[in-house]
Amino acid sequence: SPAPLPFPQEVGPTTVGDEHSDPSLMSFLGATKRNVLGNHFWEYYVNDAPRVVLDKLERCGYRVVSMTGVGQTLVWCLHKE
Repeated sequence: SPAPLPFPQEVGPTTVGDEHSDPSLMSFLGATKRNVLGNHFWEYYVNDAPRVVLDKLERCGYRVVSMTGVGQTLVWCLHKE
């Protein structure tokens, strides 16, 4: 069996869109719309790990263009032809 990781790994929830996102795509991802206390905007999220979300988006024709880390947050930029 694999050795345990030295620190816990986050696997969700994954933010997948904002209030202006395509509702049909958000439905396909199984996303829920929420407003986090203190934020003046709405966001869509899923409880899936980012890997699962990226696999679903790939099946819809999206491709990863870039990826970066912001603090302990990972951000992927995708494009669909």
